[in-house]
Amino acid sequence: MTFNLAAVQEAVAAAVPDREALVFRDRRFSYAELTERTRRLANVLTAAGLGCHTERAKLAPHESGQDHLALYLHNGNEYMEGMLGAFKARVAPFNVNYRYVEEELVYLLNDARARGIVYHDVFAPRVAAIREQVPSLEVLLQVADDSGEALLPGAARYEEALAEASPARPDLAWSPDDLYILYTGGTTGMPKGVLWRQADILVAALGGRDPLDRHIIDSLDEFAARAAAGGMRVLPSPPFMHGAGHWIALGAWHAGNTVVIQDIVERFDADDVCRVIEREKINMLLIVGDAFGRPLVDALQAGRYDTSSLMMILSGGAALNASYKEALLELMPHVTITDSIGSSEAGGQGSNVATKETGANTGRFLPGPGSTVVSEDMTAVLEPGHEGMGWWAKEGEVPLGYLGDPAKTAKTFPTIAGVRYSVPGDRARLLADGAIELHGRDSVTINSGGEKIFAEEVEHALKQHPDVYDAVVAGRPSERWGQEVVAVVQMRKGVTLDEAALLEECGRHLARYKLPKAFVEVQQVLRSPAGKADYRWAKEQVSR
Repeated sequence: MTFNLAAVQEAVAAAVPDREALVFRDRRFSYAELTERTRRLANVLTAAGLGCHTERAKLAPHESGQDHLALYLHNGNEYMEGMLGAFKARVAPFNVNYRYVEEELVYLLNDARARGIVYHDVFAPRVAAIREQVPSLEVLLQVADDSGEALLPGAARYEEALAEASPARPDLAWSPDDLYILYTGGTTGMPKGVLWRQADILVAALGGRDPLDRHIIDSLDEFAARAAAGGMRVLPSPPFMHGAGHWIALGAWHAGNTVVIQDIVERFDADDVCRVIEREKINMLLIVGDAFGRPLVDALQAGRYDTSSLMMILSGGAALNASYKEALLELMPHVTITDSIGSSEAGGQGSNVATKETGANTGRFLPGPGSTVVSEDMTAVLEPGHEGMGWWAKEGEVPLGYLGDPAKTAKTFPTIAGVRYSVPGDRARLLADGAIELHGRDSVTINSGGEKIFAEEVEHALKQHPDVYDAVVAGRPSERWGQEVVAVVQMRKGVTLDEAALLEECGRHLARYKLPKAFVEVQQVLRSPAGKADYRWAKEQVSR
């Protein structure tokens, strides 16, 4: 059996109606309240004419038969309500990067053919500036915040719209084929909308498998029974506008757990996160790699926070350097740290678990269900212990394709020996023991002197040095090498850049040909709010 996400939420809520579903600042919502609010939003959308107009069977993989709702929001209950309410209206919500300038926002909304948008007051001026350039945009729901921005003409206040709507379950036939859309970050190219069947993303990333034996949950009764035994308190600290954040939130809800949002949502504030862990007795914390792990270590070393309730730290969206894992385990030896590798185009792909007893490493993952490595020409699945480099791939529950782009769909989701795979673009080796060794994203590979060098592995080596606060690596043209490796580094406060010391540290972890040929020091390495490196920015720094 396969399921629609709206149906799963309703089944879980029926099993644990009085349990806290979401906590945000001074607002607390039970599962019953979450269900009512998302039904009301669904009825707002359906009353405006939004919904599903063409069923999946009549469409190509890169096509959508549903209306699309943009979520242009900071983290808060409205973001997650926006997702569930859209699902219940058979509308496909999609994520909007709130750092986009007007030109980028126009591109995204037009690419998605957005008919509706939910946005915070603070973003109202930008919505006003671009709305005439997005002819499909009809429905505007504005969420109150502390910015003092006025309601736009033709827009409705979010809370008022919900209050006036019916709390009844929408009279719609929710389908497992209804879409979940996730736009890629666009840090190496233009953002693309990845189209998933809800039934597939549920299994691939949103808790549709049993965590113990990994079987696919095949009944709503099983979801309900698991929820009844749940009750963990989960804090997904990254922005919901990136997949990692809302994947963990939805997965937590599908298991009957409580999602807690930190108080400061405009940026990652490690002290604020630590205060919320202490106040709300958080059991699981989601961070994104080094950009979140490093300040978390600093906050825990400087402050006196009670983190005894914390059982697990999950890093998703970017790998967490072994040095930061070791520092966190020294501070909280009772915690398990899991590096989870995944992508917009594949869902969860593998994990790396570290404890005080086992120690920590970076770049080696236990593959999840369906994960493997395929050959460079994408014609064969490689055997464990193969020679050379391949592509990390995944079979089974994979996306339909990219919205409006049949060529890129065919390239990223090839069929090999009759089986359809997702190949997001990560270079990897399948080791003899069955583990997968990740080398990095091909789109940020540097070809120097005929050798391929992966930016991520050089970055991890640099960050082993205690004086490096952050680092990102890019290539620039070189007469001698074709391309040369350049490190963009942010040193710790009061520390002077010592190139020889950094090269010595890198030499402990990397072959000599991979070492940076030059260094560029910056006041701050630019990253997305979810902690991902902006390689377009990095290339600009090294080209100056």
